[in-house]
Amino acid sequence: MITTKLKGQLVNISGNLLNVGDLAPCITLCSQDLKDTQVGGKKDFIQIIATVPSLDTDVCAEETRKFNEKASSLKGVEVIVVSQDLPFAVGRFCTTEGIENIKIASDFRDKSFSKAYGVLIDDSILEGLCARAIFVVDTKGVIVYKELCDDITHEPNYKKIYEAVKNA
Repeated sequence: MITTKLKGQLVNISGNLLNVGDLAPCITLCSQDLKDTQVGGKKDFIQIIATVPSLDTDVCAEETRKFNEKASSLKGVEVIVVSQDLPFAVGRFCTTEGIENIKIASDFRDKSFSKAYGVLIDDSILEGLCARAIFVVDTKGVIVYKELCDDITHEPNYKKIYEAVKNA
């Protein structure tokens, strides 16, 4: 069983946690305007896929703002934040926070992304949400960097993420 922590307490994660060198499955998610959006797989650009429990939490909101700020300077890179938040809440968050440089997608319909990428929280008060993780996917659809945060309340290592993008 894969685990992380929530404020120091062990949390179980289900699904097939992908590793560096694995192909990133192409999954259809729901965008804030209720349209299908594809995440993962082979693309003409590098993907930074960040999974978060909910944009309505301080840490998730801060992480999303930081990615939005950095994204405009990343050429040939798409940043996608994935959560279980409803598209309506995502739209409200993006409007309120001025999120315009990244995509935000919801896995609320069937949790297929969370299961395929191995980030579905299996227990605790956050059961059914995404754990905090990062996947950097190169243009061939191969994961070149993966980080499952050691505690859901901790932000990812941005320096390592951007180094992976640079080397992809």
